[in-house]
Amino acid sequence: MLHVVLVEPDIPPNTGNIARLCAATGCVLHLVGRLGFQLTDRALKRAGLDYWTHVQLVRHADTAGFWEQVAQQSFYLFSTRGRRIYLGARFHDEDYLIFGSETAGLPMEILGKHADRSLFIPMEGPVRSLNLSTAVAVAVFEALRQIRGASWESCRNLGK
Repeated sequence: MLHVVLVEPDIPPNTGNIARLCAATGCVLHLVGRLGFQLTDRALKRAGLDYWTHVQLVRHADTAGFWEQVAQQSFYLFSTRGRRIYLGARFHDEDYLIFGSETAGLPMEILGKHADRSLFIPMEGPVRSLNLSTAVAVAVFEALRQIRGASWESCRNLGK
């Protein structure tokens, strides 16, 4: 299963939407460091609807401990300052897809240290970045397409 990592997210509805995405796709959601909200925040709960019981949530109190842990794992960093387009990455089960906060993104020292693992989602026009929950969805579904391939077609009738 994939791991979606949010480093110091700021906006509760984005995190709630991402939690809902993780529940829908079977991804583990990691929240790292200082959060810009409480996990009991009403907007967070509302965006995640009643799917929170289906979210595999892992809370990491600080970023230093998380980076030590993830250094031994296969991971990709997503940033507007990434070095490679995300479509060129080869995703595998158990990869960590790591995203920074909505206001600050990932720290430059992390992006520089792991430049070969940094990816971007291409955009045209004057837009500087995508909404965090949109970027996570783009990355998750591409990774799952690569990992699960045709088996995703068998999911079509699950809800019927």
